[in-house]
Amino acid sequence: MDLSSAAEKMNAGARGGAASCLVCEESCSGFQPHTWRKACVACGCSTVDHAAPGGHLEDDQRMGRLLADSPSSHLSAKVKGGGGLRMYKRNRMIVTNPVVSRKDPTFSTTTYDWAPAGLNQKLALQFMQLLPKSRRPVSGTDGALERRRQLLSQLPVYDQDPMKCQSISSEEEVSSMILFVKQYKQEVLGVGEVGLPGEGVALKEAAAQRTVKENAAQHQDHGSSSVASSAVNGADDKTQHRCAGCHGELAKDSPVVYAERAGYHDAQWHPTCFVCSECGQGLVDLVYFWSDRRLLCGRHYCQSVWPRCSGCDELIFCTSFVTGTDGRTWHREHYRCWKCGQSPDAPCQHAA
Repeated sequence: MDLSSAAEKMNAGARGGAASCLVCEESCSGFQPHTWRKACVACGCSTVDHAAPGGHLEDDQRMGRLLADSPSSHLSAKVKGGGGLRMYKRNRMIVTNPVVSRKDPTFSTTTYDWAPAGLNQKLALQFMQLLPKSRRPVSGTDGALERRRQLLSQLPVYDQDPMKCQSISSEEEVSSMILFVKQYKQEVLGVGEVGLPGEGVALKEAAAQRTVKENAAQHQDHGSSSVASSAVNGADDKTQHRCAGCHGELAKDSPVVYAERAGYHDAQWHPTCFVCSECGQGLVDLVYFWSDRRLLCGRHYCQSVWPRCSGCDELIFCTSFVTGTDGRTWHREHYRCWKCGQSPDAPCQHAA
């Protein structure tokens, strides 16, 4: 089965109402998509609230497209025979520990759906243990499901691909979106790197070497594992390091997150402080947008540049739209109740 048909098969289940609502639970009969609103007709909750476990193929395809043509493109790879399609080289981590008993020893295995790239397992496990348990993406747990919900919420596909937008209606709007996406990939988008405090110099040198190699090889891909060998050596001589988020002291032997866009000198965060400055959520898979010296998730960066429709949740690239008294914006055709079609200026019995 090729990648596109596999993804289609996965999506078919959701369209057929197989995905139950995580908010309504049993009271929802299953996901029934609205024609233009990113919500379920059956219960009114968002598409994100119907996120099903798994979905890795579709998520990795979407992330591969996002990272392509950005400084973090090394975290994706071309798919053979995929016509330029790129897939996210998502780093899964499998931890095996012996279980001591009176009989022959057995082993327990823990699989993380995602872990920071380029680290030895000890440091990666340290990083995971610093996260709240609810955010640890252990396969089959609420933490793994929450990671997927954040992928869909923080990095909506319709913020990067005009083909996924239902509301773009002209070539001019398509061009505006393509230019916008190209701009944020080149100037704003990044993926955090994990190391120990003071390793910024080594990480900076590794990033420079990677850039040189990628330019020389042109279309060849280089994995992030080669970065780790040079990145985890040689901390600087500073004796004290502070978090760029909470400004608290960073322990020398505890992993921190670096953001290349912010510079490697003083910009380092506790794992729990590497969050969007707007919504306060931890940045999923360490994907950040660096703007005005702030960390933002993709959703909040995009809507800081272009208005977002409160109806369909897509960015508004047309020049004519509606702005409500509360500051919210809508495409003109979406400024109405999504159930009965009545204008919000004449409130109906349904929720807005």
